[in-house]
Amino acid sequence: MPSHMPQPSFVLVRPQMGENIGGAARAMWNFGLDRMRIVSPRDGWPSQKAVAMASGAGRLLDEAQLSGSVADALSDCTYVFATTARARDLTKPVMTPERAMQVAREKIAAGEKVAVMFGPERAGLENDDISKANAIINVPVNPEYASLNLAQCVLLTAYEWRRGAADVVPERVEMAKAEWASNLEVEKLADHYEQRLETAGFFFPEAKAESMKINLRNMWSRMTFTRADVQMLHGMMRQMVRWKERDD
Repeated sequence: MPSHMPQPSFVLVRPQMGENIGGAARAMWNFGLDRMRIVSPRDGWPSQKAVAMASGAGRLLDEAQLSGSVADALSDCTYVFATTARARDLTKPVMTPERAMQVAREKIAAGEKVAVMFGPERAGLENDDISKANAIINVPVNPEYASLNLAQCVLLTAYEWRRGAADVVPERVEMAKAEWASNLEVEKLADHYEQRLETAGFFFPEAKAESMKINLRNMWSRMTFTRADVQMLHGMMRQMVRWKERDD
């Protein structure tokens, strides 16, 4: 069954190769999208090549809405984006994929039905197709090589949709069964190094010793340690002291 999660429909307009339709299905499902619409596929439908390429995303092809025209595919939509890599002589808002998916999210949250059109592989959407859209998504590609594979374009747009989800954080750290060191543990590590460096005569000349210690403390505070990191650094210093004492 199709997902009930509010999301845009991705409309593949006159796609030429079954493999690219399957690749687009995979790209959509990678980012949790499953509402595919297909307009007049060149090689007919269903397509075994599309199914083979779709791999685990074959359900999207089974449930895809097939239409004979762009107008039919968009008939129930209230806001439509058209993706294109080239400048067009049409007066419309032009957005990056990131901004477009932000707008899509806002409109869907307000109850609108949003679609994103993707053109055929060889030449992209025609101006007649784009005239039916409310806004253009312009992917910032290399102007000397603006050609994007259909599945690549779908992937970029689907990624930006997913990135706007509330549960996707911009950065995280995989802790790998580790725990962060507390301030106290880092303080003890700093004490250990300061004592050993003092004994080794590192803080020289004496007039600069205090500022050197402050700089060292500041260095420790700028770093982020796990408990395992702290234990390893203690062990490194102990081993170096043992080695020096044995050498003496």
